[in-house]
Amino acid sequence: MAAVTPYTCGLDAAADVIGGKWKPRILWALHHGPRRFGELRKEVSGVTEKMLIQQLRELESRDIVHREVFHQVPPKVEYSLTTLGESLNVALAPLDQWGADHLTEIEATRPC
Repeated sequence: MAAVTPYTCGLDAAADVIGGKWKPRILWALHHGPRRFGELRKEVSGVTEKMLIQQLRELESRDIVHREVFHQVPPKVEYSLTTLGESLNVALAPLDQWGADHLTEIEATRPC
């Protein structure tokens, strides 16, 4: 088993938690409150069911997302942000604003 190396800075730690295409979008979708799986799948357009499940599990294991199972018929599961997840979304807000402010330039330089 490979040894786990320590983070060299806070950015390393944050990137490890939200790395990838889907995690920031999942977190942003949960920003407005708890969502069921189907709602998340619609809000995070383009994500496959398999990838959404995998990403949610990873976020849950890092205590960023909380999964609540309601024992009823039919079964109901909701995902929400933990306190740690909410604080991460606060950190993502300026990045969202930067992207919105520079959308035209970013799209112009996007590889084909």
